[in-house]
Amino acid sequence: MALQCGIVGLPNVGKSTLFNCLSNAKAQAANFPFCTIEPNVGVITVPDERLTKLAELVHPGRIVPTTVEIVDIAGLVKGASKGEGLGNKFLANIRETDAIIHVLRCFDDDNVTHVDGSVDPVRDKEIIDAELQIKDLETIEQRIQKVQKQATTGGDKQAKLQYEVLCKYRDALVQGKSARSVSFETKDEQKAAKELFLLTSKPVLYVCNVDEGSATSGNKYVDQVREAIKEENAELLIVAAKTEADIAELDTYEDRQMFLAEVGLEESGVARLIKAAYALLDLETFITAGEMEVKAWTYRKGWKAPQCAGVIHTDFEKGFIRAEVIKYDDYIKYGSEAAVREAGKLSVEGKEYIVQDGDIMHFRFNV
Repeated sequence: MALQCGIVGLPNVGKSTLFNCLSNAKAQAANFPFCTIEPNVGVITVPDERLTKLAELVHPGRIVPTTVEIVDIAGLVKGASKGEGLGNKFLANIRETDAIIHVLRCFDDDNVTHVDGSVDPVRDKEIIDAELQIKDLETIEQRIQKVQKQATTGGDKQAKLQYEVLCKYRDALVQGKSARSVSFETKDEQKAAKELFLLTSKPVLYVCNVDEGSATSGNKYVDQVREAIKEENAELLIVAAKTEADIAELDTYEDRQMFLAEVGLEESGVARLIKAAYALLDLETFITAGEMEVKAWTYRKGWKAPQCAGVIHTDFEKGFIRAEVIKYDDYIKYGSEAAVREAGKLSVEGKEYIVQDGDIMHFRFNV
């Protein structure tokens, strides 16, 4: 399931530094705009402590975590929607991603140039929002021209539906609001909206890049961002990218944990960011556990058992009979599959079962 989060932001806010911490693919981190011309893609392991705990009980040959793709996209600038900087290319790269990680500079440092001359994360956010909204408005206006006549004079129900969806989006965008602020009640409207692939309809996570001293509690800039996004359907995460880069250079897990403790963190910002990106894509994990391997599998939240079976192999979905399900907490409590069965805690589920995050599953199928 190749779903991607794109890291965006103005030049020199810490995008590539953060990406380097996330991935072994080293994007160039330089103190000038457009040091990232081609989008860098990193396949990132999703931290999941459940796999380690299960492995201690099962003693498998290997542990296989799940992954998420992160794309480092070059910095946007004012006028990108009109092709300023490398605007058209950047916007195309954003369009191809499934969710956006929007990095905002929330630290003072005279040695790091700001493209607009001063630190103001809310202004920076609004610059990028405006550029994406302008591009979406262009898309909407073009679509309206194509369907308006059919929708208003003909009897084409689908055109009428599309027209109504487009007008709702246009009204929001003209007011300076992102498409994600618009909600639709019917499934037909939701389907028509999704097919537009608007830039500002993508789910967004705002990452406030702070100095080391603000890594745990934030600062005035973070407070400003939090206030600015309170009416958006968006998440906020505080990360000190430079500190994370220092942590990434340490050789051992113990050294990294000691460093985290010194700055007052229980978990690295990178780990929190990866988990947040995974959730942003509306992804969850089911697990298979055996002597060969303990493995995490990615599925979309809300999927039913046959769809999840198809993640392992398409034949599993086609010939699905049933799923044997153990809740993660029960497996840990009883210590083995046999003990779970004996305690009556293994459930047998059919085609309508909605898989839950952390379910340990075994599929029965016939092809």
